Amino acid sequence: MQQAMTPEEIKQQKPYLDWSLTEHEYNYICDHLLHRLPNFTETGLFSAMWSEHCSYKKSKPVLRQFPNKNARVLQGPGEGAGVVDIDDGQAVVFKAESHNHPSTVEPYQGAATGVGGILRDIFSMGARPIASLDSLHFGELDQVSNQMKLTGVVKGIGDYGNCMGIPTVAGETTFDPCYSGNVLVNAMSVGLMDQKDIQAGVAAGVGNAVMYVGAKTGRDGIHGATFASAEFSGENATQRSAVQVGDPFMEKLLMEACLELIQQHADWLIGIQDMGAAGIVSSSAEMVSEGESGVELNLDLVPQREPNMSAYEIMLSESQERMLLCVKQGHEEDVKQIFDFYDLEAVVIGRITEGHDYVLYHDGEKVCDIPVSTLTDDVLEEPSEEAKPQRITAAEQAPAWQPVIDDPATTLKDLLGQTTIADKSSLYQQYDSQVRTSTVVGPGSDAGVIRVRGTKKGLAMTTDGNGRFVYLSPKVGGQIALVEAAANVIASGAQPLAITDCLNYGNPNDPEIFWELHQSTAGMAEACRVFDTPVISGNVSLYNENNGKAIHPTPMVGMVGLIKDLDHVIPMQAQQAGDLVYLLGQTGDDYAGSELQKMLQGDIDGVLNNFDLEASHQMMMNLLAAMQAGHVASAHDLSEGGLGVALSEALFDTDLGFELNLTHLTNAQLFSETPGRFIVTVSPDQQDAFEDDLGDDAQLVGEVTNTHWLDTRTADGDMNVSVADLQTTWKEAIPCLLKSKD
Repeated sequence: MQQAMTPEEIKQQKPYLDWSLTEHEYNYICDHLLHRLPNFTETGLFSAMWSEHCSYKKSKPVLRQFPNKNARVLQGPGEGAGVVDIDDGQAVVFKAESHNHPSTVEPYQGAATGVGGILRDIFSMGARPIASLDSLHFGELDQVSNQMKLTGVVKGIGDYGNCMGIPTVAGETTFDPCYSGNVLVNAMSVGLMDQKDIQAGVAAGVGNAVMYVGAKTGRDGIHGATFASAEFSGENATQRSAVQVGDPFMEKLLMEACLELIQQHADWLIGIQDMGAAGIVSSSAEMVSEGESGVELNLDLVPQREPNMSAYEIMLSESQERMLLCVKQGHEEDVKQIFDFYDLEAVVIGRITEGHDYVLYHDGEKVCDIPVSTLTDDVLEEPSEEAKPQRITAAEQAPAWQPVIDDPATTLKDLLGQTTIADKSSLYQQYDSQVRTSTVVGPGSDAGVIRVRGTKKGLAMTTDGNGRFVYLSPKVGGQIALVEAAANVIASGAQPLAITDCLNYGNPNDPEIFWELHQSTAGMAEACRVFDTPVISGNVSLYNENNGKAIHPTPMVGMVGLIKDLDHVIPMQAQQAGDLVYLLGQTGDDYAGSELQKMLQGDIDGVLNNFDLEASHQMMMNLLAAMQAGHVASAHDLSEGGLGVALSEALFDTDLGFELNLTHLTNAQLFSETPGRFIVTVSPDQQDAFEDDLGDDAQLVGEVTNTHWLDTRTADGDMNVSVADLQTTWKEAIPCLLKSKD
């Protein structure tokens, strides 16, 4: 690293181009913001803070589409995590973050530090993390490299979460060739707190201390933010220096120390923030900017685990398990005693100053003196060109693909062996889902459910995203991402509250990819308004490409819902023989982007059919009311693989079967993926009340049997298949593929 490069040499040699700062941006900083040439350290700070990962300079225009308020939102986007009122003076706190590039390069540490970072976002708000979720997308498992990425990511998530004592209760894992060169690892965390303890990332009050707490700073993760703001190529696919190294035991101590400070000594504290992307510079600049203050930091005081670190390295390191505090003057030693008890560093590294300058000292010299706003508020938004992909225009004019299914039993069995549909228990069994003993419903169901101790309340949570749908029809695909999350939460008996998101896309400088981003977020925003589920937190992950080939556009929706009475939690599996079976929602010919199409054609094409968001929302609210009134025995939403797969999943791990009359559907429609549908079982004594609740949206299609067979009659004939045989195929698919690498 050329640490001795002078400002003039920087101007001539342009090293900032490798740090994701453009020449136009550099010239604007020189000519309009500083009116001089920035030195090496300052150029590094600008490069990190002006990266897409920190500034959202490309994505701000589309993010403004999202609603972010309703009657329950206490804190929306802009802080470490969003906060939502769940009554009784309590709040749920949640957020999701991507760790895609680090996990592609170093699967274990990339995934582990993704979990660690999102947990810090939660407890920096004053909340105790109570659950973790994930959304993982890999290339197909017929490639050994993809098998290794999968096993590394799963182990990283499991090891970090298990050591922290945070249960992993829900998530999704999908497979598609488009993710082979750039995996997606989205981690979500949910916390619980008293509303009185809400914290903010702010630094203000002249003379107040800036305190560094947690682990020492090393050279790991330098330029991690800019690494996440550039696409992969053969040159940077092994850039391990940008990947952090995690220590969950250190993080556990840090969490307990921070929560003790927040909950018992809030009067000592002005603000707190995680040192995440861009490390010290991001946390300090954002806190000081929020406080409309200035700051002076002495980098010689920063605890360091490696010798001879430059100011550039200290400021841009993304070493894990670190937090930045703004502490009232006079309480520095009090705070230090708390962190000393946990054997953690706690050092005053600077003070809040008058004015609005960001000043750094290192080795006795001033190495940075710039206005704070130049790092946080003056970032140039980048206008983006948009172009509708020709493949979509062509697909809109082509006839829709219509499958012919002669043997639905074989088709169903084959679908259950597809990796995206197949049982994931061999993966999530590596996660402790029961630690802290508050888990009511764990992995494998539509949504995870956690009890709120001391109350009758519960929280349901899910992550959902389908890149294939968004790739084919971005706006409708964006709507479906939200509707699928809402369906999972409602299927558990919960009222959806709000969402967090991870927006995973390719290079936004490609007009077609930016069009996908714009259209899909418009669809998500529309659905959010209809379902009254504002976006309260999240992140944008762009440049997910490898050697110019982008992933499918994959917005992930993380949703949390409130169950006011845990007695009304609804199971996914059918409950007892003799119960009635209802299909909710109308089934259409929705095969574009489906698992059936991918399995039979080897690829996807076509366009998605539009659907009625308002009608879907009303049906789901009626279903929720029926659940809360005690009229529903079980419920399962229909997603990948359609009705046939959902029926099978509702019978797995039971001794029950279904006898169904589906003569209004063809064999192919058993595998249509029309969104917003449910399979619901109802006790016969609740039949009249349930039908009154749902009206024409519910169609009685059969009953639960004690045969453990799926007996179905369609317009094309009969399908009789052993549930035990189906479950064997479903359970063995992924373990068999992973064993093949030996």
